[in-house]
Amino acid sequence: MGQIKLSARQLAIIEFVKVNEPATGDQIARSLELTRATIRADLSILTMTGILDARPKVGYFYSGLDLNPTIYEDIRHLKVAEIMTIPVFVTKETSIHDAIVTLFLEDTGSLYVIEASELIGIVSRKDLLKGALADTDKKATPIATIMTRMPNILTVTKTDSALYAAQQLVIHQIDSLPVMEGKKAIGKVSKTRLTQLFVDTFKNE
Repeated sequence: MGQIKLSARQLAIIEFVKVNEPATGDQIARSLELTRATIRADLSILTMTGILDARPKVGYFYSGLDLNPTIYEDIRHLKVAEIMTIPVFVTKETSIHDAIVTLFLEDTGSLYVIEASELIGIVSRKDLLKGALADTDKKATPIATIMTRMPNILTVTKTDSALYAAQQLVIHQIDSLPVMEGKKAIGKVSKTRLTQLFVDTFKNE
């Protein structure tokens, strides 16, 4: 296997960090004459693949591209189908109160709202927090009033790459992506699952 194929911008980020480590995200962005938001996904991919090491309140360090080329290539080819987990489903009639209880009992970051087995919406922790703070009857108000509805939901398919899914989660700052097969959600890819994947991959390296 060859080494992971990086974009020109990602290579430029690596070169800057090599010379200026520890480099902050703002410093890297300024060096490329870009905004921090523009390079957020690049930094996420470079840290998730182990090329850069991110230390909170310190900055980014270069970990080394040649430590184990095959493992980078394996991750680059990893598909959503191999890492997706099962969502927690609810109906649009579920009350805000019951949704909050379900969220904590199932220890999940979002609830997938279905109707006749088709995905029609998603309720996140942020949605439920807003709903809980609103001046409404939590046991009577359905989550249909606060959910994000299709087609305004980012999705992936099981043949998409895990790195693409990670990129979308970072760019759009969301908890999870539904894995779709037609109009049905057959799984999800969450930040928690991706973090665990990369921790498990590199902990013995």
